Amino acid sequence: MKDVADRYHKTLSISWERLQNDCRALAWKILSARRDWSKIIAIARGGLVPAAIVARELNIRVVDTVCISSYTLRNRNDGLDILKRPDLADMNDSWLIIDDLVDTGRTAKTVRQMFPDIRFATVYAKPEGRPIVDEFITEVSQDTWILFPWDSFPTTSFIAPIADTQ
Repeated sequence: MKDVADRYHKTLSISWERLQNDCRALAWKILSARRDWSKIIAIARGGLVPAAIVARELNIRVVDTVCISSYTLRNRNDGLDILKRPDLADMNDSWLIIDDLVDTGRTAKTVRQMFPDIRFATVYAKPEGRPIVDEFITEVSQDTWILFPWDSFPTTSFIAPIADTQ
């Protein structure tokens, strides 16, 4: 496992406004591929907010989750823990997978194995993970840490979850 200082040399702070605009752009891109999307699978936790925005923009009412743990703050775990899988009984090609970011592609590869024929879209993509997804809006360099608005105060400094401060 690489040290944080070795892995990330830049930080890109994403505001709530930028995130909403980028998610709307992703929805436009997805809509151009097909108009009858029926379900979103959000990759929790990072994909929950983008999935909600995309679901609103595409008028999709069914949102499920696949819950995978791979990151702890800026450090990667050695393995992936699949915490929850969606019900696959009615799976078809009108489903979408939505995540906030594809980084190294470790999580995305696991999700691709679970859903090989479902369209996979992320808001942001890094070079190592980009080939795994079908759609994305913004590519950032591999050495950039993306600071999402749910991880920071408006001053763009990291803020720990409340549960971690007790």
